[in-house]
Amino acid sequence: MRALPTLRQLRYLVALAEHKHFGRAAEACFATQSTLSAGLQELENLLDVKLVERSKRRVMLTPLGEAIVARARIVLREAEDIADLAHASKDPLSGALRLGVIPTIGPYLLPRVLPPLRQTYPNLRLYLREDLTARLLEALGDGDIDVALIALPFQTDELEMRELGHDPFQLACRADDPLAKAQSLELDKIPEDRLLLLDEGHCLREHALAACRLEPSRHRDDFRATSLPTLVQMVANKLGVTLLPKMAVDAGLLGGTGLVTRPLAASAPARGIALVWRPTTPRSVEFNLLADMLARFAA
Repeated sequence: MRALPTLRQLRYLVALAEHKHFGRAAEACFATQSTLSAGLQELENLLDVKLVERSKRRVMLTPLGEAIVARARIVLREAEDIADLAHASKDPLSGALRLGVIPTIGPYLLPRVLPPLRQTYPNLRLYLREDLTARLLEALGDGDIDVALIALPFQTDELEMRELGHDPFQLACRADDPLAKAQSLELDKIPEDRLLLLDEGHCLREHALAACRLEPSRHRDDFRATSLPTLVQMVANKLGVTLLPKMAVDAGLLGGTGLVTRPLAASAPARGIALVWRPTTPRSVEFNLLADMLARFAA
């Protein structure tokens, strides 16, 4: 039988591709630099090909090395899935779980969810990664995270998805703003030239534009924020008004600002909250358990 690469050798190669440095790659693999270098040399000898170009100044993978790295990522992910499947069969939602979450959900939903989650599943070790939706879905596809908590609508391709609830928008403004007099607001009553939104890349920006049925080109472009707290401070300083998810308002985002909120008309769309994961994962039963817990607080 032909000798095959070991998982350790493949892990060394993937680490080198990610870090482009033998020392840092070795640290990521909890190995010495000499051990990693020897493992890569063994892999090249086994395959009888050149995978790495070594010089004093930099490290590069050959084109074949890059192609093998892409396959190695798949093999390593499948091997991890085998271990996860065996572990999950003994104790669901235990051990390590890497959860990605977007910034407009994480700070407002997770503080309410994490205490009962830890109480119900005490052996769960949850590692959080906060990032924009597109980057989280890329990390999910690469196997860098296990599951992601995102807002809809967003293109999720063939990922498995559980919708957890809907999060309506509310208009936030100063108490002395004329819009504060309304009990609820029709979308066409919100002045486009006063509406402040998050910067490009945040899905909440696209959701808010869709809620107001605005084209991006028609929206005010001179003020933008990278977080909801910054957006709130801009409104408090008389720079305009904004749309906020009810989840964030209920979590106390406006505390101490003096701002008030008004609901939008019932016909206004709301963003959806969803948990997504790879369809190939063996942990779908576990992720549905996690979705059940999240749904209690996301509706």
